[in-house]
Amino acid sequence: MLEQFLTGFEMALRADTFLMVSIGLFSGMLIGALPGFTTLMAMAILLPVSFFLDPLVGIPFLLGIYKGGIFGGSIPAILVSMPGTGAAIATTYDGYQLTQKGKSRKALDIALFSSIIGDTASDIFTLLMIFPIALLVMQFGPPELAAILLLSLVVVAATAGKNPIKGLLMMFIGVWFSLIGTDPIGGVERFTFGHFELKSGIPLLPMLIGVFAIPEIVSVISRNADQLKATSKVLGERLKIHEFKRCLRTIARSTVLGTGIGIVPGLGQVVAAMMGYTAAKNASANPENFGKGELEGVAAAEAANNAVNGPTMVPLLTLGIPGDNVTAILLGAFIAQGLRPGPELFESQGSIVFAILIIMVLANILFLIIGYLSIPFFARLVSIKSSLLIPLVVMFAVAGSYVFRSDVFDIVMLAFFGLFGVIAKAGRFDVMPMVMGFILGNPLEYAFGQTLAMSDGNFWQFALTQRPGMLAILVITPVIGILLWRSINKKRPQPVAAKHDEVAD
Repeated sequence: MLEQFLTGFEMALRADTFLMVSIGLFSGMLIGALPGFTTLMAMAILLPVSFFLDPLVGIPFLLGIYKGGIFGGSIPAILVSMPGTGAAIATTYDGYQLTQKGKSRKALDIALFSSIIGDTASDIFTLLMIFPIALLVMQFGPPELAAILLLSLVVVAATAGKNPIKGLLMMFIGVWFSLIGTDPIGGVERFTFGHFELKSGIPLLPMLIGVFAIPEIVSVISRNADQLKATSKVLGERLKIHEFKRCLRTIARSTVLGTGIGIVPGLGQVVAAMMGYTAAKNASANPENFGKGELEGVAAAEAANNAVNGPTMVPLLTLGIPGDNVTAILLGAFIAQGLRPGPELFESQGSIVFAILIIMVLANILFLIIGYLSIPFFARLVSIKSSLLIPLVVMFAVAGSYVFRSDVFDIVMLAFFGLFGVIAKAGRFDVMPMVMGFILGNPLEYAFGQTLAMSDGNFWQFALTQRPGMLAILVITPVIGILLWRSINKKRPQPVAAKHDEVAD
């Protein structure tokens, strides 16, 4: 695998790759800076662009959007107390207070530097950890893989919301959607209802754009973002070196927290940012300053939410399990490029995997340059009218759904899942368990079918005598689910104000 790493390093040093990463970073920051337009929407809408590019160009382009969008969401959070993404909710606590004091430039600078440090450190951690984890995963057989996939679904359902019944219901709906089509083992049609188009199953791309982008578009319209009274000016002096040094301990703490949270599927940037902010406040000698314009508060939130980015790639690449909504979209990009994440990917395309991870680390240099030079420009976008952008976004959604297979049926699927996403959001159902159920349903069914064949009809005796690892995972799965649900809902952040409601990446 060391040889694959060295080959991947050579593959990563491509001019066209860094050009597209730069475009992705700029696009992500631009969309993240628009109140109401989220990173998730940008990823879903621009996903089809990556299909026409080489994997080492298209996927880094999406990663650039991911990185840039998370930071971009902090710009309206600081300037107008309107988080561009859910990950920036905690940034509003002190960022907007600094703007009111005429220190918005300091707040934006510390947000950028904290984001880059957290992102870079977590990317390096991912690059180092992916090697031993991949070696371990390669030893897994169908029984262990089936147990881990089931555990992942339970973890996502448990962390999806305050009501575990809603999470489980959405997960089961997603698994049912994955069963539509032809049985991968027996070759029998299921739940097609006589529609020939469904024989091959539900297309992934229209589903992802539908459930993620369409509800966000509806939210922008319903929030009437044009009524924001936004400042387009960046006020005050730049961040001083001594002010940055004072925040270093907080940044380091939040980076560790965010990295740990990123490994667990389903938690994401919002939880990381809130936990990082809370930890910084508790550790501060002057906790009373938090919420009144404290630079460490901005640093804590931004370092934590960006530190999630790298580790979410660990379960995605090694097991094919998305860590959050954004990596679910990245999974779609990998599959469309003929790269199915999982143990086999490291055996067949290990050098490409390492190249992508190395690009993630190197991209942070571009992140610093583009972000630092473009802050004044992005700040002016805060007051742009969303009515000018919504038609363009809708056009990209429809075109992106159609272009991959050139099938009108995919536009029908886009409309169906768009309506599904809007209804789910109105009922406060998180769509992440549904998406995870859909993506993991087929691999789980196939792995479980292989396990049953290996057990020769005596599953529990087979598990007890020959696969104790699988049995152990199955036993601890409900326990982990219950403990996670209780723990997360004790710490789960509440919306700061009505305008922050329903903001999600």
